[in-house]
Amino acid sequence: MDYLYDGSFDGFLSCVYHSYKLKKASGIYEKNSYQYSIINDYMIIDADSHLADTVYDAIEKKISKEAMHIIFHAFLSCDNDKNNKILKFIEFGFKKGRIAVDMYSHDSVLPVMEMYTRVSREAHSFLGLLRFSDIGGILYAKYNPDNNITTLITGHFADRYKYEKFIIHDERRNIAAIYANERWEIIDAGSLNIDSVTNDEIMLHKLWKDYFTTLAIEDRKNINLQFQKVPARYRKNIVEFNNIK
Repeated sequence: MDYLYDGSFDGFLSCVYHSYKLKKASGIYEKNSYQYSIINDYMIIDADSHLADTVYDAIEKKISKEAMHIIFHAFLSCDNDKNNKILKFIEFGFKKGRIAVDMYSHDSVLPVMEMYTRVSREAHSFLGLLRFSDIGGILYAKYNPDNNITTLITGHFADRYKYEKFIIHDERRNIAAIYANERWEIIDAGSLNIDSVTNDEIMLHKLWKDYFTTLAIEDRKNINLQFQKVPARYRKNIVEFNNIK
């Protein structure tokens, strides 16, 4: 039985619940990208927070809180087969218990650990790479991460800019984190209308670019290292590398 869900973490965990309580899943897939076939049986599962909490608690008790942390990060991966890799890890973890997360080389563990590592590294990188602009009293940052990391990085900026209002806009997924009055949430950014940056902000961008260029010591330039630290795919939204004059 293939279980289909809405793309949410609660939806995924609800599918895991049904895999144990109804019929073992042959696969878990997002319904919007599922390749329907007359050969495969499938069932659309509605996200149920109660069922999701049941699975969440079971993972923490039968495997570990560390495993739940790893699973959540892996779920935010852009890996096309993340759902089934995580499902396999959960099934393995329920059999092996706490030692499962230490069995790094096992084929049920390694793929999830690799996703976890990639997501964690990208989230950490954007704590330093994200650039905010002033759009009329609101701080606005747009970016295009490989993985769905907005929920991982927003708390950091909420602490850093506690008394500000800000928007972190993931253009690739068309979602945004909205922060104000010490609270934040993730919304669909389909109707988000962002005005141009202020003239003062454009001037500051130019000054920062001039500083960045002037600071560089020609003989110590290491282009390869720059691309390792700031890959080309990230650069269009970073002041030092963009085309604001």
